[in-house]
Amino acid sequence: MKHSIITEAQIVKAIKEYEGGREFNDLCRELGVHKSTFYNWRKKYAGMDSQELKRLKEMEEENRKLKHMYAP
Repeated sequence: MKHSIITEAQIVKAIKEYEGGREFNDLCRELGVHKSTFYNWRKKYAGMDSQELKRLKEMEEENRKLKHMYAP
């Protein structure tokens, strides 16, 4: 199975297309992902725009660094 790297920006774009009325099965086939993967993306990224996505990535990185600093 081919593993492709799909960026968060592409995920947000696909979710917006789905919310705009695009067929669910067509999106999954085009991206090459399983339906459950798309549902997980929707749960995590629904309603986000590019600024919110950038802030989420910054917070995740900061959290990772803090955990690394203070982990026993």
